[in-house]
Amino acid sequence: MIHPLSKQALDDYFAALERLKRGRATRVPKGTKITNDSVSLEAGKGKGSIKKSRASYAELIAAVDAAAVVQANGANQQQQRLDKAKTSAEHFRECMEAGLAREVSLLHEVYSLKRQLAQLTGANVLPLRPAFRKSAVPE
Repeated sequence: MIHPLSKQALDDYFAALERLKRGRATRVPKGTKITNDSVSLEAGKGKGSIKKSRASYAELIAAVDAAAVVQANGANQQQQRLDKAKTSAEHFRECMEAGLAREVSLLHEVYSLKRQLAQLTGANVLPLRPAFRKSAVPE
C-alpha cells in the first residue's frame, strides 16, 4: 500500500529543514547534524518517519542530503579558519616571548656594563629606573 503524504506534512518537513539549515532549531539541539531523523524530529514527527522507500519523500530526501553536504563543508571551512587562527596566535606568542627574552637580556647587559664602568671610574652606578620624585607629581 502506498502511504499518501499530505501537502501540509511535507511543508512541515521542509520548514523543519530550513530551521536546521539556519541554525534556528526549536525541537532539537542547535547545531544538530542534518539527517533525515533530525529533520523528522524537528518537524515534530517520530524518528525514522522519513522513509527512503516511499516515493513521496524523494524530493525531501534529496534536499536533506544536499543540506547535509553544505553543512559538512561549512564545518570544514570553520575548522580550517580555527586552525589558521590558532597557528597565527601561537606564532605571535612565540614572537612576543622572544622579544621579551631579548629585552631582559639587554637590561642585564646594560646593568653589568654600568657596574663595570662604576668599578673602573669609581663613580656611582646610575639606576636603570630613576627614583620617584615628589615634585613630579601634581597635587
